[in-house]
Amino acid sequence: MARSKFHAVKDAISCINQKVNLVGVILDFTLPQKTKGTDYFCRLKIIDESNPEIPLHVFEKEMEHLPLVAAVGDIIRLSRVTMKIHDGDVYAVYNKKFSTFALYDGKDGQNFHPYQASLNFHAGEQDEMMIAGLRKWLATSQVIDVPDFLLLQEINQVSSVNLACKVLHTCKTSNDEWIVFLWDGTDAPPIDIDKKLEDEIHDPLSLRLEPLPLSSDVLRTFPSAGTILRVILNVDCITHILKLLKIGQWEKLFNLTCKEREGLWYGEFTSYSKIRDMPNDDILMLERQSKYDRRSIGNPDRMPYWSSPFPSRITEVNCGVASFATLMDVLTCKEVAKKFRCVVRVVAATPWQVEDFRSPDGTFRVRFTLEDPTARIHAFAYAKDGENFFSGSSAAELQWKVNELLGLPISDDGNEIEGGVRNPPWVQCCLKSHSERQCRWICDTKLVGEWVSSWV
Repeated sequence: MARSKFHAVKDAISCINQKVNLVGVILDFTLPQKTKGTDYFCRLKIIDESNPEIPLHVFEKEMEHLPLVAAVGDIIRLSRVTMKIHDGDVYAVYNKKFSTFALYDGKDGQNFHPYQASLNFHAGEQDEMMIAGLRKWLATSQVIDVPDFLLLQEINQVSSVNLACKVLHTCKTSNDEWIVFLWDGTDAPPIDIDKKLEDEIHDPLSLRLEPLPLSSDVLRTFPSAGTILRVILNVDCITHILKLLKIGQWEKLFNLTCKEREGLWYGEFTSYSKIRDMPNDDILMLERQSKYDRRSIGNPDRMPYWSSPFPSRITEVNCGVASFATLMDVLTCKEVAKKFRCVVRVVAATPWQVEDFRSPDGTFRVRFTLEDPTARIHAFAYAKDGENFFSGSSAAELQWKVNELLGLPISDDGNEIEGGVRNPPWVQCCLKSHSERQCRWICDTKLVGEWVSSWV
């Protein structure tokens, strides 16, 4: 076979409207997208030792025929791509009728077989030499940026983040959305609640993002501490993304959009997002797993990170020497009846006004919505446990304590601030759970508050 001529990128940019052969390192790439016509499209940016970067536009009839890049830093070999210029910017165009490509792992090694190639690709005799040379150059160059990766405890409402997380689960919801469940062992920060308490009866706070709860069998595969971030796949190429997201494996995810809904964090995976596999010896994975391993054996470390150093003292518990548990522990417990000692925020109550706390026969019956970094659940203050929890306070005193518990914004004179968001404190409570009835009650807990009698 005759040797094909390959251009260096710096030489190819002067070959406008000519077909050239290139081999380069991938600096950036987009996920497949549908064009306005019938084709699919993706865009790559490549570089070689000659250093100029050049965009590559690829069009194909079928999405799976596009170069589906595994990672930044991989190598692409291109034949018969056409050099174009628009508004002074030079780029290469891959024509589905006559261009070819092959993708190779960019790491130094002896594997010279492409992990993906176009149907009409034929290897050349100089391919191994070119790929080996690029791998050697890449190992000593600094052309690949090393991005920052946030922990889930560091996320906020910014436009996009890079995360290094373990993929726990994927599911399609009843709304035909695909959701990916990610975890790194840390606690995402609590979010202020801006929903009015009086709306809870007709429009209660959501317990989760997915319309229907996950099964107990699925939940029991999840770690019991640390936030599990739901990420909605908002892309055309969902089948391709699901193949890349390997359940049980750690992955690097780039340009995830972080948002919040009803006080719950979630992410969106868009056409600007990317995925990269993490090797088992990656320092990011080792650091995160090590932190979680230490946390899983230490009793104080089971408390939410954000309740440190101590939860609020507006509640008192009588749980004996019970160790701290998370709400995920409560949800996944197989025992028919068990008590738990938890640190939670009380984000809603139904009813929320104290004069409605008792049924007509005088029995306490209040449903609270509790949350910690692992889950949101409903728990009831009911009957004798309710009597103990509300501890015989007068109506005015009890309303004040409940307002404290729910984090209502209060002015210095003790009045509620209209229109303010709620920031409930972290409090201890004991919960008893009945797994068969799927119900939880607050028990062995008193709401003592920080009552100021001069405000009565």
